[in-house]
Amino acid sequence: MTLFAFLGALEQGLVYGIMVLGVYLTFRILDFPDLTVDGSLPLGAAVSAVAITNGVNPYLSLLLAMGAGFLAGMATGILNTKLKILHLLASILTMTALYSINIRIMGGPNVSLLGVDTVLDSAIGLGIPGYFASPVMFGAVAIVVAVALVWFLYTELGQTMLATGDNLQMITSQGVDTDKVIIYGVGLSNAMVALSGALIAQNQGAADVNMGVGTIVAGLASVIVGETLLGCNSLPRAIAAALIGSVLYRVTIALALGLHIGDFSFTPSDLNLITAVLVVVALTMPKLKKRFARC
Repeated sequence: MTLFAFLGALEQGLVYGIMVLGVYLTFRILDFPDLTVDGSLPLGAAVSAVAITNGVNPYLSLLLAMGAGFLAGMATGILNTKLKILHLLASILTMTALYSINIRIMGGPNVSLLGVDTVLDSAIGLGIPGYFASPVMFGAVAIVVAVALVWFLYTELGQTMLATGDNLQMITSQGVDTDKVIIYGVGLSNAMVALSGALIAQNQGAADVNMGVGTIVAGLASVIVGETLLGCNSLPRAIAAALIGSVLYRVTIALALGLHIGDFSFTPSDLNLITAVLVVVALTMPKLKKRFARC
């Protein structure tokens, strides 16, 4: 793997790592399977791209994207808690609706950001080389989000979310309004996913309505890979593992796509196959370790 290929994988791992932290919040903390992320990632990209092309500051557009993602997550939470729709179906319904909403926001299937200032221009303005600006910027944002998430989960509301995901009946019997906890939790998760989408759009120079396809699979794969390789004995370690798992996942994908055996090589269309194999390996690795340890 060349240095530029590694930097590209690192850059993607860090920016998608913010999305992975959002998936971790619903998947591991709230025990809420949420497919909304396939729609909230392009939602964040769409809101940010449209805002920037209308003269809004790129940093402010990130906050607008997070707000839109939060509302999308809340919609899923309300469908589940207030209308009693199964969480998986509720998230699918929101994801389906977001496809049309995203096209409405952009006025078409995509919006170009070529020729306009983005958050990466400020990093380049500090003297950071262009090819290194994205990993530095995305790494800084991902670390800030990870630290903020750890801090939040040690607050009273964060501890309530942990208890809600761990034992819903017990925390309900303590008089906690678990509906609000789930709504806020799913909203917060999708706010992080939308932030990731906004940064991805600013990095690649466009927002596209189909850029969220497979987001949940990549997010779950990153969480599982990180937990398998680094463990999850404590909350800070588990969150760090999710972020590092995202980087490892992208590096592995890059290595696989660069593999050549004779006339055979993987192509981008094999990405889903590689992801599936990677998740299967990550899931079976702990069992194989135990089996060999006994021998």
